[in-house]
Amino acid sequence: MSLRTILLVDGNRHERERVVVPLRKEIDCVVLEAENPEIALEILDKERISLLLTDLFLPQKEGLELIRKVQKVDPEVVSMAVVPLNNREMEVEALKLGAFFYIHTPYDFSEAVIGSSRALSFHDLQLHGETRGAQIRKRDGFFGIIGQSPAMEKLYRVVERVAADGESTVLLYGESGTGKELFARAIHGLSPRKGKNLVPVNCAAIPDELLESELFGYVKGAFTGAVQSKIGRIQYADGGTLFLDEIGDMKPNLQAKLLRVLQEREFEPVGAVKSVPVDVRVVAATHRDLEKLVEDGKFREDLYYRLNVVPLTIPPLRDRDDDIPELVDQFVRCFSRNRNLGETCFEPEVIQSLRGYRWPGNVRELKNLVQRMVVLHGGESITLDLLPEKYGVPAGGGNGRELEETIVVAPPPPRAEVLGQGPIDFNSLVSEFEDRLILQALTRTGGNKKEAAELLNLKRTTLLEKIKKKGIDERKES
Repeated sequence: MSLRTILLVDGNRHERERVVVPLRKEIDCVVLEAENPEIALEILDKERISLLLTDLFLPQKEGLELIRKVQKVDPEVVSMAVVPLNNREMEVEALKLGAFFYIHTPYDFSEAVIGSSRALSFHDLQLHGETRGAQIRKRDGFFGIIGQSPAMEKLYRVVERVAADGESTVLLYGESGTGKELFARAIHGLSPRKGKNLVPVNCAAIPDELLESELFGYVKGAFTGAVQSKIGRIQYADGGTLFLDEIGDMKPNLQAKLLRVLQEREFEPVGAVKSVPVDVRVVAATHRDLEKLVEDGKFREDLYYRLNVVPLTIPPLRDRDDDIPELVDQFVRCFSRNRNLGETCFEPEVIQSLRGYRWPGNVRELKNLVQRMVVLHGGESITLDLLPEKYGVPAGGGNGRELEETIVVAPPPPRAEVLGQGPIDFNSLVSEFEDRLILQALTRTGGNKKEAAELLNLKRTTLLEKIKKKGIDERKES
């Protein structure tokens, strides 16, 4: 199971930090902290949260309003209220609002651990239909990753081997929206480190001036406002896995400090003079070309080679369009949950149209589209006319754009005069039709041989060989 994340919202720093310790110790989870609902909402916008555990912030009851907002933003987040002991009225109000349950303050640590564990189990039940053990069954996906295409099955096998190693640094390459974080969670969940924390850090989402203290922590007095020491995410991940998303956006000064973590297995918190040893596996991810960044002097070459021990490339959705029907079904079930809707069905011609789209936003874009369709047309049959224009194919053929990855050129229907009365030159006719296909592909792509090869589902070298052998120039077919 991918590691769950608890967000604890409490304005009392001392009480908050006291309850965080048993939660992290007793539950296989990451615990993030916020001192007020405003900061909590900022964290929810950046991080994937499983359980919201919030104080009510009496007398204004901002905690109840936070639960209400979170349910609208992400219905999959389970909420629990922290209610003053013997305040029956607030307990009932929290439950009416939709809180899963409540625990009391002053905190009873056993109650906090038991309540949070049950809430996380309920979260798993919502997502997967039943409580999971360490590994999600293949029929429900590979650690939440959906897809049974040959490319994905091959990647699953590689991930299983890499994860079992437990030590080697992994660098995930993939376009935005391909699911790099899910693969990082799979690597952690299958590794010997699965009993410890998986700590995600989005290097692009956290402001530069905060990223250093978030990663390395700080000691009391390190800067104005540092009234007490705080451990960083690297130390949270001790014994487990540190997932550095969008590593290509990390600034050079932090790259040097990260390099030391990888080389020496130690680091210094901000303002500290003594190094802290750490045992952590690093999984990094990027959609950028790190080799090009190295060439341009924007990324340290020594860090690149430390990270690029086991590189894995996650295919874009357009290269595994066979998975689109399964992804659509999964997302429909997800977004129809807890809604009083009938069956939402995507018609076959809609699925075919979606398979012809290039999906620059990959799986994330498809998920957003399905959510929009369920919200607007839940319980209906989704037909082509309901799709946004760029996804649909009008009756005239074409869908307002060229389908760059497919070309459908059917031969003319059989006619009597093709065969005639005598024998025909079969090889000549086939060669002539092949010439027409190549010329049409070159015309459609403006003479770009690489794109033409993609249209024809040929290797570029194969197409070049045919063009040379046939003596076909790059003229456009009239």
